[in-house]
Amino acid sequence: MAISGASGTIYGIRLLEAIHANPDIEVHLVMSAWAKENLAIENTGYVESQVNALADHVYDPRNMGAAIASGSFHHDGMVIVPSSMKTIAAIATGMGDSLIGRAADVTLKERRPLLIVPRESPFNQIHLENMLKLSRMGVEIIPPIPAFYNNPQTIDALINHNTMKLLDHLHIDNSLSPRWQGLAQAKMAAREAKNHE
Repeated sequence: MAISGASGTIYGIRLLEAIHANPDIEVHLVMSAWAKENLAIENTGYVESQVNALADHVYDPRNMGAAIASGSFHHDGMVIVPSSMKTIAAIATGMGDSLIGRAADVTLKERRPLLIVPRESPFNQIHLENMLKLSRMGVEIIPPIPAFYNNPQTIDALINHNTMKLLDHLHIDNSLSPRWQGLAQAKMAAREAKNHE
């Protein structure tokens, strides 16, 4: 798992928390220098040591000799959350000049799952073309777009919903957020939410 320098470090933290709760899953974590800067300013309630404690192995983003920099390192998938446009561009062009870019590159070449959570708005044509290129290579692009059919009442509920989607795409069972149960259920939930106002 990688946390890059885009805004939204809480998305990465929440995914780490959810996976950390499952002792059968081993997590290897890389945080870019700018991810660490964002962590300090985004008021997540976490400091770097607490985030690192949620992973089994933590790597310096400049350590190109790390285990995860080799295709011979076996893993079930990689997720970059959030992902900056710089990170996406580096992966799309094969520029493995950081451990995040290199780990993503070997994930692609070994044809393992790669999930990217882009955090930028609006997207320009370069951003879109880079994401389309990666999507055509099988990368799953999962932007943190909120859903409102489950009547979220807090920011945490919105974050949990996106985290649920990431866990689903990593094939990790979870019940982190309410799922779509059909129109009748959605209408009933909306009525209950309105009654609580």
